[in-house]
Amino acid sequence: MKKKNNLFFLFLLFFAAGCTNNPGKEKKPENDIDAARDFIRAALDGKFDIAKTYMLQDSSNIQYLDAVSRNYQKLSDSTKDGYRESSINIHLVNPVNDSTTVVVYSNSFMKDKDTLKVCRLHQQWLVDLKYIFEHNMDTLINKQNKIDTIQ
Repeated sequence: MKKKNNLFFLFLLFFAAGCTNNPGKEKKPENDIDAARDFIRAALDGKFDIAKTYMLQDSSNIQYLDAVSRNYQKLSDSTKDGYRESSINIHLVNPVNDSTTVVVYSNSFMKDKDTLKVCRLHQQWLVDLKYIFEHNMDTLINKQNKIDTIQ
């Protein structure tokens, strides 16, 4: 009787394992905020192969992600744990148009604000990582044009 129970248990174990939803296949973000959050979470967790799936695939983005990944690997274990245990704080969502959004965020571990640009391409929201490295921080602030009164 014990042998039958063990076989039944093994059968259930293999059956349950076979019913998982593609563990290697990540879900597609439904909107711009989901894309940003999923990308940030994967990066904070050190899962750069997953983060890459949420990213616009061009040579600049791939190079930047590789550099971030190499720097992450050099961090101490306690710092990596801090990133993994941190939460994501979204400070500002700035829709530029119907297919581009700029998201200002930080994490509860480092608390430094940074920005991501998220673009919709072929009905999919993707992070444009190069925006972090190449944008001017002042672009998020609406500057008043000064009028030169000296003519």
